[in-house]
Amino acid sequence: MKKNRRIVATAVLSLLCFTATAQLATNTSQYKTAIGLRGGGTSGITIKHFVSSQAALDGIVSLWGNGIGLTLLYERHQTAFNVDGLQWYCGAGGHVALNFDRNYRYKNDNFYYHNREGNIGVGVDGIVGIEYKINPLPIAISLDFKPFLELNSNGSVFIAADSGLGIKLTF
Repeated sequence: MKKNRRIVATAVLSLLCFTATAQLATNTSQYKTAIGLRGGGTSGITIKHFVSSQAALDGIVSLWGNGIGLTLLYERHQTAFNVDGLQWYCGAGGHVALNFDRNYRYKNDNFYYHNREGNIGVGVDGIVGIEYKINPLPIAISLDFKPFLELNSNGSVFIAADSGLGIKLTF
């Protein structure tokens, strides 16, 4: 029940964000493209490219011990607190995760079992965050919350509340 509330809250927040930013007509982006690192539940290399003054595509390539993930998000940006270089953003997107075979052991009724499992996961992602472009340096720092729901080919469902900290080189 708690997981359903998170999904509904994320959907409502995303809808409100898109509605609010649809009213803006000013140029809020201070750079065209940025590349950097994101640390958090989904850690990896991130590339953000503005497709208009208020909209960006943000890609994350994440690696972990037994897999790789590719995430693509569409984000709407708006100036935050009337501070030059500070923007809040929200959006949605999806991801694909490839989990490679791995060995693991588990104990059941005093017997040890060995399993090898690999699967493919697809999911939907939301994102809400704030970013500060440090002027005159070509650096942007962001803090975000990126919840996601993932369905795996092995039949499992994974829900995560993923927060992250990013630093990017802008150009």
